[in-house]
Amino acid sequence: MKRILLSLAITLGILSAHAQILGKNQVNSRADSLRGTLTALRSCYDLNYYHLDVKIDIDQKYISGSNEFAFTATQDFSKLQFDLFANLKVEKVVYKGANIPFSREYNAVFVTFPKAIRKGTKDKFTVFYAGNPVVARNPPWDGGFIFKKDSAGNPFVSVACQGFGASCWWPNKDHQSDEVDSMLISISAPKTLQEISNGRLISTVDQPDGYQKHNWLVSNPINNYDVTFYIGKYAHWTDSYDGENGRLSIDYWALQTDSAKARPHWDADVKPMLKCFEYWFGPYPWYKDGYKLVQAPHLGMEHQSAVAYGNQFKPGYLGKDLSGTGHGLKWDFITIHESGHEWFGNNITSKDIADMWIHEGFTNYSEVLYTECTASKTAGNEYAMGLHKIIDNDIPVIGPYGVNKEGSGDMYPKGASLVHTIRQLVNNDEKFRQILRGLNKTFYHQTVTTAQIENYIIKQSGLKLNKVFDQYLRYTKIPVLEYKIVNGNLSYRWVTDVKGFDMPIRVSLNPGTYTLIHPTNEWKTIKVASSINGDNFKTDPQFYIDIKKVS
Repeated sequence: MKRILLSLAITLGILSAHAQILGKNQVNSRADSLRGTLTALRSCYDLNYYHLDVKIDIDQKYISGSNEFAFTATQDFSKLQFDLFANLKVEKVVYKGANIPFSREYNAVFVTFPKAIRKGTKDKFTVFYAGNPVVARNPPWDGGFIFKKDSAGNPFVSVACQGFGASCWWPNKDHQSDEVDSMLISISAPKTLQEISNGRLISTVDQPDGYQKHNWLVSNPINNYDVTFYIGKYAHWTDSYDGENGRLSIDYWALQTDSAKARPHWDADVKPMLKCFEYWFGPYPWYKDGYKLVQAPHLGMEHQSAVAYGNQFKPGYLGKDLSGTGHGLKWDFITIHESGHEWFGNNITSKDIADMWIHEGFTNYSEVLYTECTASKTAGNEYAMGLHKIIDNDIPVIGPYGVNKEGSGDMYPKGASLVHTIRQLVNNDEKFRQILRGLNKTFYHQTVTTAQIENYIIKQSGLKLNKVFDQYLRYTKIPVLEYKIVNGNLSYRWVTDVKGFDMPIRVSLNPGTYTLIHPTNEWKTIKVASSINGDNFKTDPQFYIDIKKVS
């Protein structure tokens, strides 16, 4: 959730000066390619495990520590790349007890091993580093560390780095295509404060300098930008949910100053959300690591098993309804949206951030489903249609590959509107539900491409959707249904960028009902009821299209 609908952020007055959408004429730099391209120096090793061990000096805004990379060689190699922002100094790289040489280019670090590591070998090395991390100017849109105070003057510290890069604060292979199988996160913070990270707390160790090390074990695969910490004066309470895979632990962490209002506010949404999303998406993906909701010094982020919350305990999105329907004010947007990412974004992760619509489109649609679960299908449909009004159709939803660039911020509402349109085409809610559940089962704990998601939905639905995906994801414009009615004859066609576009759509051939027709790019003509004319002919508003009457 690096950008919760950029166009809305402008409306709400919270757009970061540094949040950018890739323009048509923007040139990708060498640094972009080093970060975004999966070269042989990155694909030569498959990550198995990290041990991130970091001390956070809040007063000096300084971090120091190490990260162990445990990996399996996927080919013979003697050199590899990892990533760490240039403002953080790599002090040494240790392999088999000895320092080995490394070099830098921008934020990429290249390590040379004393001899070739053979394909299939399991090995490891450790990077030691230190420095002052980038401080976010407007998190979470502008990434980096957040150093704040709570209302009582206590330190309140965290990090948000989606898109900006996890390598802004710790060394890793900063590419979404490779997730570690498990991870140990060790964060040392002043022992007068609490520290929370992903996974489960397995131990705390007092340090001689007044710090305490908190060791959190993540027992599942995790993507880099989800790795996080929260430091502050927290109140902690627990609960549990009897879900599809057994008893799921729930941990709540709110600032002590806010805990009284946090309890009833979170109680209202969390268990209904888990019930709804397990019904539609399948079992919560992280039973081993539990579910945590943690108050954060920024608006929110889908940090796996430790969801960041900063919506000020208000309904909607900071007290506003993004759909404009009123339904969005009946629940907390951040609790629902960021938790929806546990399925789409965390469980199913795009290999390249160009395909981030997979995260945001389906998760934006989780809001529709939650509205449906807690109110009615009619309410859910109204919420979905409300999202149409906030789509800019500025640039394609899918961004350029291999250069660490996202597509349009429309990936949220336009992605959700695409999913809702596909639901209309499937025209069978149980079949549609099984497709959503099947996605989470088939691609469980995996990184994927758009092609994989498209092919799965096409196969399971039995529909010809390839041109539908092309038009909505790879072009700026949406389909336009041109029509004219003369002497009781309706003529119609699709106007699209994609040649041979033939998506069916429901239209009003008779008063009060919708009938499915099959337009193509060529004109077709059929009879309509005498009472239907050019002024009252309409399409089913559940389909996200434009309609144009022509002479």
